[in-house]
Amino acid sequence: MINWAELVATDFPVPDQLEAALGELSTMLAAVDPVARDAWAYPTLATWIERGVLDDHLTDLGAAMVARFNHPEVQARTFAPLVLASAVRRDAVAGVLTDTTVLGWRDAFVSWWPAEADIRGWDEQRGWLHAVAHGADLAGELGASPRLTTNDRAELLTVVGRRVVAPTDYRYAHMEEDRVAGAITQILATEALPVAPATGWLTTVDDLFATVTPGPLSVPVANTLAVLRAAYVMADRSALPDRTSVTDAIAQRLHLAFGGYPLLRQ
Repeated sequence: MINWAELVATDFPVPDQLEAALGELSTMLAAVDPVARDAWAYPTLATWIERGVLDDHLTDLGAAMVARFNHPEVQARTFAPLVLASAVRRDAVAGVLTDTTVLGWRDAFVSWWPAEADIRGWDEQRGWLHAVAHGADLAGELGASPRLTTNDRAELLTVVGRRVVAPTDYRYAHMEEDRVAGAITQILATEALPVAPATGWLTTVDDLFATVTPGPLSVPVANTLAVLRAAYVMADRSALPDRTSVTDAIAQRLHLAFGGYPLLRQ
């Protein structure tokens, strides 16, 4: 048995029996125990992926993570995107995957993420769950992948929008909006998208706002406003190809929700 605490503390040396270690790590990544999952399994896999240790194993590892989207345990579902994000990032640097593989992962992810019902950030027994934040990390890496086309990126932005406005009773409490805004900005920074696809994801916001009635702010609207505020700041401070069009479009939605937000830049 590998002493995983020692392995993490000693900068992730690669054991002789790598295949067996991968099997153990995969099991721990779905564990209820947050130490096994978040302190040992995920950082080890992410580090080995980044260092190229797992280049010959990424396709199989990714397939195992995609299967996790149908796992009955929430922590298994929500940690799969983190490993896939590491693999997609590695592929962007080293070209170790194929278009078919990455796009297949994308398809599985977009089927799962907007529909995931348990989006709590934290659970007292299981620790971090973070379906929204971890999914956003994968969305950002997919959007930055050279294997996606302009249309793919526009569609991915819409998927992000669908996740944000989805019905839920969980109000973002652990910086989920910042991770989502980071993904939006990462996708937009990858290439010079035309204005329509760069801002088209905001139609999901328009559809949500059209349902608003007088009374207390609904949780999806509160979450959406939080994402819009974070996305505005990140987009405004990033070297996006068409930063003004994006920030103006976000500002229009914020102004519609609350007139105190200036519609025009002074």
